[in-house]
Amino acid sequence: MTTQTVLAAAGGVSGGEEVTFWILAPLALLGAIGMIAARNAVHSALWLVLTMLCLGVFYVLQAGPFIGMVQIIVYTGAIMMLFLFVLMLVGRDASDSLIETLRGQRVAAVVLGLGFAGLVGGGLYRGLGGVSAVGLEQANAEGNVQGIARLLFTKYVFAFELTSALLITAAVGAMVLAHIERRREDKMDQIATMKARFAPGNYPGPKPGPGVFATSSSVATPARLPDGRLTERSIPEILPARELTAEETTLKGTDR
Repeated sequence: MTTQTVLAAAGGVSGGEEVTFWILAPLALLGAIGMIAARNAVHSALWLVLTMLCLGVFYVLQAGPFIGMVQIIVYTGAIMMLFLFVLMLVGRDASDSLIETLRGQRVAAVVLGLGFAGLVGGGLYRGLGGVSAVGLEQANAEGNVQGIARLLFTKYVFAFELTSALLITAAVGAMVLAHIERRREDKMDQIATMKARFAPGNYPGPKPGPGVFATSSSVATPARLPDGRLTERSIPEILPARELTAEETTLKGTDR
């Protein structure tokens, strides 16, 4: 199949393409709304991954397999996974997004975002509206992928390498900013750790596992001691304590 045939076929809409669009378009829209509405940063990134996957399929349907694979492999498989890795490494939770360091920054961000989107949309409409593509046949004479590779590694090789260096610098800078260096006096050696463990009022023994002598095996459920009391030492500090109902807190079997 020649390039001219592929480009001509891209102008029509087949039945399979229409069905795929009506299936994936709501999913892409749902992912975009979920990315904005999610309070957790990790959940927001996962919603964005869903939207990017749908966009990659749309590119393939529009006779653009190269940009579709780039969308899925590079943006979704590499950049977003790196973003998720950094989020999990830094450990941001939902409470961080509720704190405004600058008063009114949410309203300002929404207004500026809408204004920027309108400006870009208006510029694209005025620049591309009613304009027919010229030179596509010559550029894609040997194939679309070959044409893109020739431009990237000949005419735009300097801009391509400069963009790569900029992305690497931004990633290293983000890791440096997220790194927390502890002071020397805050670091505890083995002797200080041993003294703190056996200090009066501390419990030096092993902690019971979550859900021991309880009605739930959840890691957020505190363990129940043999005398019936709940011990908060069995719950990691990073996990919130689950609110138990009155039925769950009643003694079961230990009162006999």
